[in-house]
Amino acid sequence: MITIQVLGTGCKKCVSLKENVEAAVAELGIEANIVKVDDINDIVQFGVMSTPALAVDGEVKIVGKVATPEEIKAAIA
Repeated sequence: MITIQVLGTGCKKCVSLKENVEAAVAELGIEANIVKVDDINDIVQFGVMSTPALAVDGEVKIVGKVATPEEIKAAIA
């Protein structure tokens, strides 16, 4: 099972990204552990300076925008 981390402090864009991640996972029909990372120190550990951001299995894939479910599916693949 993959782990998808949504990096953000809880702003509206971060919430939207998490919803899009959930939609993408459902569309792909895969099992994924979706983790919300909202502690700024943890986010910095990923090397991310602009949120929201998305990491798959600890590897940052998307930074600074609310990715669409299609973009998220491509990042997961």
